[in-house]
Amino acid sequence: MTEKPFSQACENNKDAILQVLERQLTAPGKLLEIGSGTGQHASFFARQLPHIIWQTSDLVENHPGILAWLAEFDGDNLLPPMVLDVASTESWVEGVSAIFTSNTAHIMSWPEVLKMLDGVSRSLSSGGKFFIYGPFNYQNQFTSESNARFNDWLQQQAPHRAIRDFELLCAEASARGLILLEDNVMPANNRCLVFIRQ
Repeated sequence: MTEKPFSQACENNKDAILQVLERQLTAPGKLLEIGSGTGQHASFFARQLPHIIWQTSDLVENHPGILAWLAEFDGDNLLPPMVLDVASTESWVEGVSAIFTSNTAHIMSWPEVLKMLDGVSRSLSSGGKFFIYGPFNYQNQFTSESNARFNDWLQQQAPHRAIRDFELLCAEASARGLILLEDNVMPANNRCLVFIRQ
């Protein structure tokens, strides 16, 4: 049995994110999580939102850790991870009522972020919600010194990584029929953006 991976960031932000999800996801539906990572978020949110079918996804190498968390889940609304490559049109599912992703936009390259928005637009039903959590810049400025240091660290790991600009992301989302509903302040200089599919 694979040992459960653990992310302190997931533990720190789960309650704040849940408040947004609970407010926005009041009707039964199916949610696709892009980049389930350790599986902690999926396990926690699916337990708190039993009316939502939570579909995990990630690269194959992360599936054992996700499955370790799923093995301890006692409900029936949390699904095993699917392989999802944001750049591939074939790996997306269609007709979901919500999509959630946490701390992925600054890890992907910008072209991959645009591919993710393409996939979200195709996959969401009309009126579906897209939740994206993480740090963002506003008017091309970092919102804190810690975010500036984090961005330097990201680019040392890989030059294509960077904190994304809120205004540019919203413009690209809007061009794909994803309209900003909420910009929620989160702990540790993060945000939770909520878009609706027109």
